[in-house]
Amino acid sequence: MAYNSTFTPSLAGYGKSALHGIGDFFAMIGRAMVAAGNNDSRLRKVTALQAKTDAELNAMGIKRDDIVHHVFRDLYYI
Repeated sequence: MAYNSTFTPSLAGYGKSALHGIGDFFAMIGRAMVAAGNNDSRLRKVTALQAKTDAELNAMGIKRDDIVHHVFRDLYYI
């Protein structure tokens, strides 16, 4: 007596992984857009601080050379 067995892979698993990959791609784009939006407000703050006089910056305790470091201080350490 002979037994014959065939294996046919299901495409359901492949479809889910493809959809998962597409979802990850759009999630990455969303995270990039949020990061860009957050950085835009920081860049506006840098521009506003650069427009101040040295006396105003001195009153705030910021040197003109340290404006960028002051605005982005929570993102990196130098």
